[in-house]
Amino acid sequence: MPPPVILDPTELDFDKLAITREEIQRSNPQRAEFALLDGIVHLDAEREVFAGFHDIHEDDWWTRGHIPGRPLFPGVLMIESAAQLVSYMSRHVLKVEGFLGFAAVDRAKFRGTLVPPARFVVVGRAVQVKKRRVVCETQGFTGDRMIFEAVITGMIV
Repeated sequence: MPPPVILDPTELDFDKLAITREEIQRSNPQRAEFALLDGIVHLDAEREVFAGFHDIHEDDWWTRGHIPGRPLFPGVLMIESAAQLVSYMSRHVLKVEGFLGFAAVDRAKFRGTLVPPARFVVVGRAVQVKKRRVVCETQGFTGDRMIFEAVITGMIV
Protein backbone atom coordinates (compact mmCIF):
# COMPACT_ATOMS: atom_id res chain seq x y z
CA MET A 1 0.00 0.00 0.00
CA PRO A 2 1.45 3.42 -0.97
CA PRO A 3 2.04 6.02 1.72
CA PRO A 4 -0.15 9.12 2.00
CA VAL A 5 0.48 11.52 -0.86
CA ILE A 6 2.69 14.49 0.06
CA LEU A 7 1.07 16.65 -2.61
CA ASP A 8 -1.60 15.58 -5.10
CA PRO A 9 -0.03 15.91 -8.57
CA THR A 10 -3.44 16.30 -10.23
CA GLU A 11 -3.89 19.62 -8.39
CA LEU A 12 -0.70 21.15 -9.82
CA ASP A 13 -0.87 23.74 -12.60
CA PHE A 14 1.82 22.88 -15.16
CA ASP A 15 0.96 25.97 -17.20
CA LYS A 16 2.30 28.20 -14.40
CA LEU A 17 5.92 27.35 -13.70
CA ALA A 18 7.34 28.67 -10.45
CA ILE A 19 10.88 27.95 -11.71
CA THR A 20 11.87 27.35 -15.35
CA ARG A 21 14.48 24.92 -16.66
CA GLU A 22 16.79 27.87 -17.36
CA GLU A 23 16.50 29.08 -13.76
CA ILE A 24 17.16 25.55 -12.47
CA GLN A 25 20.31 25.34 -14.60
CA ARG A 26 21.65 28.56 -13.05
CA SER A 27 21.81 26.61 -9.79
CA ASN A 28 22.06 22.90 -10.61
CA PRO A 29 25.19 21.85 -12.54
CA GLN A 30 23.67 18.86 -14.41
CA ARG A 31 23.61 19.32 -18.18
CA ALA A 32 22.67 17.54 -21.40
CA GLU A 33 21.15 14.11 -20.75
CA PHE A 34 21.53 14.46 -17.00
CA ALA A 35 19.47 17.63 -16.59
CA LEU A 36 16.44 15.70 -15.34
CA LEU A 37 14.36 18.56 -14.00
CA ASP A 38 12.37 20.49 -16.61
CA GLY A 39 10.48 22.79 -14.26
CA ILE A 40 9.26 23.41 -10.74
CA VAL A 41 5.54 23.99 -10.33
CA HIS A 42 5.04 24.23 -6.58
CA LEU A 43 6.97 25.88 -3.77
CA ASP A 44 5.66 26.11 -0.24
CA ALA A 45 8.51 27.46 1.90
CA GLU A 46 6.41 27.48 5.06
CA ARG A 47 5.47 23.78 4.83
CA GLU A 48 8.76 22.90 3.04
CA VAL A 49 6.85 21.09 0.29
CA PHE A 50 7.72 21.29 -3.40
CA ALA A 51 7.03 19.71 -6.79
CA GLY A 52 8.79 19.55 -10.14
CA PHE A 53 8.72 17.46 -13.29
CA HIS A 54 10.71 15.83 -16.07
CA ASP A 55 9.14 15.18 -19.46
CA ILE A 56 9.95 11.75 -20.88
CA HIS A 57 10.24 11.45 -24.67
CA GLU A 58 10.22 8.42 -26.96
CA ASP A 59 13.69 9.32 -28.29
CA ASP A 60 15.42 9.99 -24.94
CA TRP A 61 18.99 8.67 -24.76
CA TRP A 62 18.15 5.69 -22.53
CA THR A 63 15.18 4.37 -24.57
CA ARG A 64 17.34 2.47 -27.07
CA GLY A 65 18.86 0.25 -24.39
CA HIS A 66 16.50 0.23 -21.38
CA ILE A 67 14.31 -2.35 -22.49
CA PRO A 68 14.46 -2.59 -26.29
CA GLY A 69 10.96 -2.73 -27.74
CA ARG A 70 9.43 -1.65 -24.42
CA PRO A 71 11.35 1.33 -23.04
CA LEU A 72 10.91 1.93 -19.31
CA PHE A 73 12.19 5.05 -17.54
CA PRO A 74 14.99 3.66 -15.32
CA GLY A 75 14.47 3.73 -11.56
CA VAL A 76 17.93 5.19 -11.07
CA LEU A 77 16.85 8.19 -13.18
CA MET A 78 13.73 8.56 -11.05
CA ILE A 79 16.03 8.79 -8.03
CA GLU A 80 18.30 11.28 -9.83
CA SER A 81 15.31 13.46 -10.80
CA ALA A 82 14.21 13.55 -7.16
CA ALA A 83 17.76 14.31 -6.00
CA GLN A 84 18.02 17.24 -8.43
CA LEU A 85 14.74 18.66 -7.12
CA VAL A 86 15.94 18.28 -3.52
CA SER A 87 19.24 19.96 -4.39
CA TYR A 88 17.57 22.97 -5.99
CA MET A 89 15.00 23.34 -3.21
CA SER A 90 17.65 23.06 -0.51
CA ARG A 91 19.42 26.15 -1.78
CA HIS A 92 16.47 28.28 -2.78
CA VAL A 93 13.70 27.37 -0.35
CA LEU A 94 15.40 25.76 2.63
CA LYS A 95 18.27 28.30 2.42
CA VAL A 96 21.12 25.81 2.75
CA GLU A 97 24.32 27.48 1.53
CA GLY A 98 26.41 25.66 -1.09
CA PHE A 99 25.77 22.87 -3.58
CA LEU A 100 23.92 19.90 -2.16
CA GLY A 101 25.30 16.64 -3.56
CA PHE A 102 23.55 13.30 -3.47
CA ALA A 103 24.57 11.39 -0.32
CA ALA A 104 22.01 8.63 0.23
CA VAL A 105 18.75 7.09 -0.83
CA ASP A 106 16.68 5.14 1.66
CA ARG A 107 13.39 3.27 1.58
CA ALA A 108 13.20 3.42 -2.23
CA LYS A 109 10.21 1.62 -3.70
CA PHE A 110 9.12 1.35 -7.29
CA ARG A 111 5.38 0.89 -7.55
CA GLY A 112 4.93 1.06 -11.31
CA THR A 113 6.56 1.79 -14.62
CA LEU A 114 6.83 4.89 -16.74
CA VAL A 115 6.68 4.40 -20.51
CA PRO A 116 7.40 7.32 -22.86
CA PRO A 117 5.94 9.69 -23.73
CA ALA A 118 4.97 10.77 -20.23
CA ARG A 119 5.49 13.38 -17.56
CA PHE A 120 7.29 12.26 -14.40
CA VAL A 121 6.16 14.45 -11.50
CA VAL A 122 8.26 14.50 -8.34
CA VAL A 123 6.94 15.90 -5.07
CA GLY A 124 8.91 16.27 -1.90
CA ARG A 125 8.89 17.40 1.69
CA ALA A 126 11.82 18.30 3.92
CA VAL A 127 12.03 16.14 7.03
CA GLN A 128 15.41 17.33 8.34
CA VAL A 129 17.35 20.46 7.47
CA LYS A 130 20.78 21.09 8.95
CA LYS A 131 23.62 23.37 7.93
CA ARG A 132 25.39 20.68 5.87
CA ARG A 133 22.70 18.02 5.38
CA VAL A 134 19.13 17.84 4.12
CA VAL A 135 16.77 14.86 4.20
CA CYS A 136 13.58 14.86 2.13
CA GLU A 137 10.78 12.42 1.49
CA THR A 138 10.03 12.22 -2.22
CA GLN A 139 7.35 10.61 -4.37
CA GLY A 140 7.11 10.23 -8.13
CA PHE A 141 3.96 10.09 -10.22
CA THR A 142 2.74 9.59 -13.72
CA GLY A 143 -0.74 11.06 -13.90
CA ASP A 144 -2.32 10.36 -10.52
CA ARG A 145 -0.45 7.06 -10.01
CA MET A 146 2.44 6.92 -7.54
CA ILE A 147 5.22 4.90 -9.14
CA PHE A 148 8.16 5.81 -6.91
CA GLU A 149 8.99 6.84 -3.38
CA ALA A 150 12.29 7.39 -1.58
CA VAL A 151 14.00 9.35 1.15
CA ILE A 152 16.81 11.42 -0.37
CA THR A 153 19.72 12.73 1.70
CA GLY A 154 21.99 15.44 0.39
CA MET A 155 25.23 16.81 1.80
CA ILE A 156 27.06 20.04 1.02
CA VAL A 157 29.96 19.24 -1.31
